[in-house]
Amino acid sequence: MEELKDKVILITGGTAGIGLACTKAYVAAGASVAVIGLEEESVKETMKLIGDHHIGFRCDVSSDKEVQECMGKVIAHFGRLDAIHNNAGLGSPSKPLHTTTEEEWDLLMSVNIKSILLTTRYGYPHLKASKGCILHTGSLVGEIGQENHAAYSATKGAVNALTKSMALDYAKDGIRVNTVLPAAVMTPMLKTWAQEQADPDKVFDFLKDIHALGYCPDGDVIADACVFLLSDKARFITGVNLPVSGGAELGYRRNV
Repeated sequence: MEELKDKVILITGGTAGIGLACTKAYVAAGASVAVIGLEEESVKETMKLIGDHHIGFRCDVSSDKEVQECMGKVIAHFGRLDAIHNNAGLGSPSKPLHTTTEEEWDLLMSVNIKSILLTTRYGYPHLKASKGCILHTGSLVGEIGQENHAAYSATKGAVNALTKSMALDYAKDGIRVNTVLPAAVMTPMLKTWAQEQADPDKVFDFLKDIHALGYCPDGDVIADACVFLLSDKARFITGVNLPVSGGAELGYRRNV
């Protein structure tokens, strides 16, 4: 079924991990997709996968100028915008707060939170016109915290709060705002985080067991939920931080 037929979706961080899974799922669901990535080569590779009907840009989502330029190109190409998926994010550094440098803190805040400010600023008029929606990729750690990941967890907690406030602000315009909360998903970002731990092998074993459903999934499980939230089937859902977590928040253990 083409749940997103005729919709134009802009996704940031859409060239790897959960973002790439979502990009491919949106295309399969009938959407026209504008993909933003940080590296030119990853954008080119993604475009080879999804085809010429779609467009892709290299863009630093923490740059006001670059986001504004990208938004202009999307509208010039498609003539409309129905959804923004704020997926771009950083997961490093993995450390307690007191050892986090100011530079690390600022970069996390710029990519994980400021980018939402910028895409909303320049996308809002177009979403108002289409009565579209905004979706964020959050994280379960924004709800429950995570050891040795304080700054990252703080950014995801901020995303959760933004979701609810934005949903209230934009409901009058017919714009829905939601967030998906993955637990562990086997992505390049997760693998980088695991390698930053004292015993990476032990961490990878742990990641297999934290979900009550008993495995660490790939990005497609998140993408399926995102397709639903951006579709008209979710037309009366807004302000929701939706765990797509295999029950990890129920105790970080496998049911046996």
